Amino acid sequence: MHYQFKFNKILTIKEREKDQAFDVYNQALKRFEETAKKLYDLLKKKEDLEEYQLSRLAEGLPVQEIRHYQHFVSSLEKTIDHYQKMVVNARSQMNFQQEKLMEKNIEVKKFEKMQEKDLAGFLESMKHAEGRQMDDISIQLYMNRGN
Repeated sequence: MHYQFKFNKILTIKEREKDQAFDVYNQALKRFEETAKKLYDLLKKKEDLEEYQLSRLAEGLPVQEIRHYQHFVSSLEKTIDHYQKMVVNARSQMNFQQEKLMEKNIEVKKFEKMQEKDLAGFLESMKHAEGRQMDDISIQLYMNRGN
């Protein structure tokens, strides 16, 4: 007798959904990492610029150059604020996709557990059927010996 899990097609669909959710999560993770790296680079650039400006101030710096640096830092801060918002959005999207992936994984695990229990039940019934068959054969052999 051949074993066939009655929810095999559903399990296959759920596994496919889980794989798709995994791909979407990886894309969200990649977007988050790229955005966070860009934010880090901007913060590093601002820090380096401020250090350079401080070293130049110690040597003496024209007022026009100070204004130029302040305008550039102000523009850089606006860009940093924008990227901070993007990082927050990317992180929340990544977390959302992670939750969806976990839900899909749980669904697949449930069907896999059902399949394990169903297979165990099938094997147990096969063992009982085999035992009954062996009993019938034994009885027939005993009866044939008696005749």
